[in-house]
Formats: sequence, structure tokens, C-alpha cells
Amino acid sequence: MSENTRCDLAVEAREMLTEAHGEEYEIPGVEVKQKTVGGYIYVTSVQVKTEEGAKHLGKEKGDYVTVEMPARFFGQQKIYEEMCKTCAEVLKHLSEKILTSEQDTVLVVGLGNWNITADALGPRVIDSLMITRHLKEYMPEEIDEGIRPVCAISPGVLGLTGIETGEIVKGLVQRVQPRMVIAIDALCSRKVERVNTTIQFSDTGITPGEGIGNKRQALNEDTLGVPVLAIGVPTVVDAATIAGDSINWVLRRLSNEAGEKHPLYRVFSELEGEDKYELIRESIAPAFGNFIVAPKEVDAVIADISDVIANGINISLHKGIGLSDIDRYV
Repeated sequence: MSENTRCDLAVEAREMLTEAHGEEYEIPGVEVKQKTVGGYIYVTSVQVKTEEGAKHLGKEKGDYVTVEMPARFFGQQKIYEEMCKTCAEVLKHLSEKILTSEQDTVLVVGLGNWNITADALGPRVIDSLMITRHLKEYMPEEIDEGIRPVCAISPGVLGLTGIETGEIVKGLVQRVQPRMVIAIDALCSRKVERVNTTIQFSDTGITPGEGIGNKRQALNEDTLGVPVLAIGVPTVVDAATIAGDSINWVLRRLSNEAGEKHPLYRVFSELEGEDKYELIRESIAPAFGNFIVAPKEVDAVIADISDVIANGINISLHKGIGLSDIDRYV
């Protein structure tokens, strides 16, 4: 069974607050930065600095970064390379205070169910990683300078293994003793427009299964004893989110054509984003259950995005390594 993580980034929480209070609303203890790469890649960084800011957003203190990519970049080599480099820069920024030596080992964990395409992001990333820990130990003379010891695992999901993912990862951390863990998972988005168009990073860890109400043991510094960077891509969306976004589009059209006096507009416009979502979810669940939907082109999308993330990790962890060098080790 899929264990998608909820798309729970601070960017979305901030958007909900600005929708409620206006675009000029500044959240105390939260710093937001935005930049554009190449004119088509958008990077939004949200740093939650204080407990007050964490309370406002409902997120832990830490750094949250969203990389928005063109919806149809697939097959375009220039954009693909820029995406890889952008992901590498984000990871370098998040890990620069953690990795202080080229000998620091990194454990990469590909979360998810490899039997379900939309949930196979983590395992697919592992397939394209430069795995070097064993080479550093047994063939050091064959390894270039700047190559860091990296090991990886795709632990599967509880339904396949009968073992909590957190238990597997914790045991590995105790045995391997990495300086840092990178956990990759597919996400369940709370906005249709974010599905397969964003890569989300944070330094606060990750909770598998949260997106579909199947919350498992968290993977973070408190549970594993080492810092955990999380990488996620919204690959699916639930029926309530699709219905909610559809209603919002209808409301915008009603506002433009019939004005804000329309009864339907008045009913739904008074509801906050989360209240609206819960109302819709509770209304459709008895009749239809909790549908989780993936786009029809999910196979191609997962293949391309997993390569982007893997190459971003490869470039960020190994000094002096570029895209042209990766084939020597993969």
C-alpha cells in the first residue's frame, strides 16, 4: 500500500495565511526569499526562525525550499540540466553546516512502494545515485578526490516488509553511523497545480504515510540521532483537493460574471482554506471514499524527476563532480 507523505511544506502554509490576511501580511519570525533561475525555474525559501513563526505556520523551525519547474520541461536538455544544478545548490545550502569533511558519510533513503508508480519516486532516485561507500573502503585508489562515502537503501513499506520503515532506517543509522540522512518520498499535494511541478526540500525531516492518513514513525534528528534532509515531490492529489480547487475556480468565474452576491459565492467564500477542505472531504467520503489520483503521464514524470533529484544529490555531495562525470559511478 502506498505511503505518500502529505505535501506539508511551509510555502503552502504561508499561502493560506496570505490568502486570509492579504498579500502584504508578514508572518512574525518567518523570512521568505524568492529567486528565478534561467527565467523558468522559481525557488522560494521559507526560513522559520522563531517559535512564534513555527506556531503561525504550524511547522517546525527550520529551512523549507520549493523549486518550481516548468510543467512540460521533460525532454528539454537545457532545463533538465538547470534543474539538476538548482537542486544541487539547494542541497548544498541545507547541508553545508552539517557536512564538515569529505569523509562524512551520507545515507540516502528512498521511501515508498516500488510497485506503485506514483509512490516509487524514492526507490527510483536510489537507482540513479552514485553509491561510493564500498568503493571508498575497498578500492580507494580508484576513487577521485572529493568523492564522499554515500550509501543508500529503499526499505519498502510496512505492507511489503512487515517492518516499520523508521525501525529499518534507525537500525542502519546505528550501524553505518552517517553524518546525515537524506530521505526522499512522494507527496500527496494540497493543490492540483503543484502535482509534478515542484520539488520540495526541508531540514526538519519527514513523516511517511501522513498524506493518506497512514502516519508512520517520523524520520528526523529526534528519532534517528542525526540531521535529516527531506526531499519530496507531489505526485498525487486526493479527491477533496480536486473538488476544492474546482470550486475555487467556479467561484472566481461567478465573481467575474455574476458578482459576489451569488449565494454559492457567499457560502464558500466565508470558509477558510482548511475548513473548506474538511467540509468537502467529509461530504464526499461516505459516497466515494478517499480517492488518490495521479496524472496519466505519471510514468514518464517519475522517471525524469527522479533523475533530476538523483543528479542534484550526486553533484551536491561530491566536490568537483558534474553531470558529465556521473556515468562513471552509476
